[in-house]
Amino acid sequence: MAARAMNPARALSDTTLRPYWLDDPGRPGPRPALVGDEHCDLLVVGGGYSGLWTALNAKERDPGRDVVLIEAEECGWAASGRNGGFCAASLTHGTGNGLARWPDEIGLLEDLGRRNLDGIEAALERHGIDCDFERTGEIEIATAPHQVDELRGTAEEFAAHGLTGHTYLDRDALRAEVDSPTFLAGLWDRTGVAMLHPAKLAWGLRRACLELGVRLYEHTPGSELSSRGAGVAVRTPYGRVFARQAVLATNAFPSLVKRLRPYIAPVYDYALVTEPLTDGQLAAVGWRRRQGLSDYANHFHYFRLTADRRVLWGGYDVVYHYGGEIRAEYDHNPDTYRRLAEHFFHCFPQLEGVRFSHAWGGVIDTCSRFSAFFGTAHGGRVAYALGYTGLGVGATRFGADVMLDLLAGERTERTAPEMVRTKPLPFPPEPVRSVGIGLTQWSMTRADENGGRRNLWLRAMDRVGLGFDS
Repeated sequence: MAARAMNPARALSDTTLRPYWLDDPGRPGPRPALVGDEHCDLLVVGGGYSGLWTALNAKERDPGRDVVLIEAEECGWAASGRNGGFCAASLTHGTGNGLARWPDEIGLLEDLGRRNLDGIEAALERHGIDCDFERTGEIEIATAPHQVDELRGTAEEFAAHGLTGHTYLDRDALRAEVDSPTFLAGLWDRTGVAMLHPAKLAWGLRRACLELGVRLYEHTPGSELSSRGAGVAVRTPYGRVFARQAVLATNAFPSLVKRLRPYIAPVYDYALVTEPLTDGQLAAVGWRRRQGLSDYANHFHYFRLTADRRVLWGGYDVVYHYGGEIRAEYDHNPDTYRRLAEHFFHCFPQLEGVRFSHAWGGVIDTCSRFSAFFGTAHGGRVAYALGYTGLGVGATRFGADVMLDLLAGERTERTAPEMVRTKPLPFPPEPVRSVGIGLTQWSMTRADENGGRRNLWLRAMDRVGLGFDS
């Protein structure tokens, strides 16, 4: 055990520094860049889940609508191809966060989320998208004594509000599901989370969009948005797109509506994937029901099994760079990889000798309330949704429908909730932003080390509704 903790790099010696999901021979070839001018009814800027769901749902609502989608790199290249593949029903970054922020609406928000997850499953079936979708649920895991009481209290609070589908597991019941000497208790959301292959979802949505007639241009960043007559125009490197309406689905990347930029702090998250487990290794862990797992600390890990029996192990470090800079070199962090490997073998000592095949990172659009916010600009001709804070695999489909409702000027059950009608508090400007994020990170670490006790800084942040997470 000691040697393993001291030498985590041994398991990283042959690691490919590339997202496991994107390292696939079935990856589609790129589409041509836009050259010249285009005209359309709806322009979608961004080819991740948010933009792809918007384009797809727009065509399903109105097959005659002329839709153009532009993507700066290739569809699914950023967060949509780099995440852990947890597709949650929650629209609020977990039921607990939703209950704390919108207690009067939590029943409606949970219902909308469940129906959205059902809608995702139906869309996969309708368009023949094979992305290893498994409705396994997710277990939140206590690994420290104070977290056991917190999990039990959370289960009781959910039950008191009529929120069903969560099962509290004591130590023995939890370890019968997945065995680790660090596991003390768990709260299992049995139906509200599915596991999937993130890149295959993006590629499947891309194919479905093309089949429905969406005109898709890759390697085409949008650099400037302006009103133009009764519509808008977006400039690209080799041309322009003129549209009656537009949707901005750029998430962590700088918004073309500059007033939105203070609401987002782009942060980097990292993950490892092991080589496929043998029958004996898998038997030593259990995990027969293949649930998604995450621990209950402030600096938490998330982990799951892939379709080919690898373990994805991610999270813990949340890295912010001064000024919110986004750079390709930030996609890899050897210190974080080493720390993640050490934590992995502490959690699963029975997997000694397993090696990591892939390691990567990516940027997340975190906001101060942890869940997406929505709105319009340019006289209602532009809609946006951003701030998913790492839980956008499922919620982006809901966000796509919200944006389409807003562009249509319709008040629907999706646009009515306070969550949709309000925005989070913006992050302060630099250098206060970096100082505040650093102090919050330090305070969260201290809370994890001191029985969950939140210091004056964290309690003050709680009172004003500010937070920082991934």
